[in-house]
Amino acid sequence: MSGATEPAQEFFDEFVAAADHPMVVVTTEADGRRAGCLVGFATQVSIDPRRYLVGLSKANNTFRVAADAEALAVHLLAAGQLPLARLFGSESGDGLDKFTHCEWYPGPGGLPILAATPGWFTGNILDRYDFGDHVGVLLEPVTGAMRGDHPTVLRYSAVAHLIPGHPN
Repeated sequence: MSGATEPAQEFFDEFVAAADHPMVVVTTEADGRRAGCLVGFATQVSIDPRRYLVGLSKANNTFRVAADAEALAVHLLAAGQLPLARLFGSESGDGLDKFTHCEWYPGPGGLPILAATPGWFTGNILDRYDFGDHVGVLLEPVTGAMRGDHPTVLRYSAVAHLIPGHPN
């Protein structure tokens, strides 16, 4: 291993690709509007109290709906759910109701819950943080469900080729 360094963008892109983090779909509802998007920036940020942070792109419809929402639903995707990831990651919610193309049901607080995912939780929005082209939404988990034991989740490497519904 050499001590040589690379320019920040090159090494960082390689680092993120190697980390191969899980992808989630975030859904929300506000003022009768539903929205959802594929999210690659999401993680637990506290154990006690439990907190989860979701990064929403300012370019997409979900960001605009979530700005008026009190809660979000976060869904794990199974490794084989690339079509669902494509629907929520490559289609724009500006002109398409994504929920007419998948199975879902109204969950707590009217949040859209995707029926086919291996797990989900809802979280009340505690705060929002401007991170540049994304806004971090801090959630307090409230309720949820896991379906099955420890699913193999969809990871970044499986969706890296998808073209976003909106450029970032």
